[in-house]
Amino acid sequence: MMMVKMNKVENKIIEDSVIALKNVKNKIPITNCITNYITINDCANAILGIGGSPIMGDNEEIKDFLEIFDALVINMGAMAKTQIEAIKIGTTYGAKNDIPIVLDPVGVGISKLRNHILLDLINKSKLSVIRGNMSEIKYISRLVDLDEIKSSNKSQSKGVDVSKYDEIRKESLNTNGKIVKSLARDINTVIIASGVIDIISDGKNTYVCENGDPMLPKIVGSGCMLTSIVGSFCGANDPLIGGIAATITMGVAGGEAGKIVREKNSGTGTFRVKLIDFLSKMNETLFLKEAKLYKIKI
Repeated sequence: MMMVKMNKVENKIIEDSVIALKNVKNKIPITNCITNYITINDCANAILGIGGSPIMGDNEEIKDFLEIFDALVINMGAMAKTQIEAIKIGTTYGAKNDIPIVLDPVGVGISKLRNHILLDLINKSKLSVIRGNMSEIKYISRLVDLDEIKSSNKSQSKGVDVSKYDEIRKESLNTNGKIVKSLARDINTVIIASGVIDIISDGKNTYVCENGDPMLPKIVGSGCMLTSIVGSFCGANDPLIGGIAATITMGVAGGEAGKIVREKNSGTGTFRVKLIDFLSKMNETLFLKEAKLYKIKI
């Protein structure tokens, strides 16, 4: 199988990503997360760590503080009635007032309700970013009838986890990259497909991030945390640069946390704590030293 060529990105993209990190710390964007209760604490701490300000408003009370949002994050990990109502209120306001809206399509395909809500958000809410694993991105591509997905092998969903058949590897970058780029282009939304390798595209340019650590999928909520900080980055930056900078930041923090865990021969509990530690310690020096970002032509 032919592997797609990865080219080191031009310096400006990395420089803009560093500026994006600084913009978050300077602006302290207020990021409202409608998320699931399993990961809500870690998501809030991740946002605080990178310099944002989290609000976890997920019921009808959301209408009382709409005007202070800088970004809205929607995580479909739990779809209670109060959350569905909060999503309607928040996205209606966000679409009318150009507030960045970031969607994590957790478990898309599990139920008709999730599929209906997701398509409604795509069609009506002017989403800035969708961040999911490759199985979720492929399922969304089928829901919107994307041409590129018709000829590909069907993914085998594992509920909220990525199927082993959809894990992003170098040998599958060409196929997965085309799907990500085409979906981004067709629905006019930045798409981030996360995994061992991350793919980010706005439909015109497509990037690959190789930061991260094998322990990231071993803790509950690493994907939710990434989506949350993508929201904060978008609250202070353009969605593409914000998405790239957030993905690198999470990957670098995970890589540094993994080094500590292996040095101390500890486990996933230590990794979770160290991950948040390194999010809070992220700076220009560490970012520039560790960023592994490439541009691909597909």
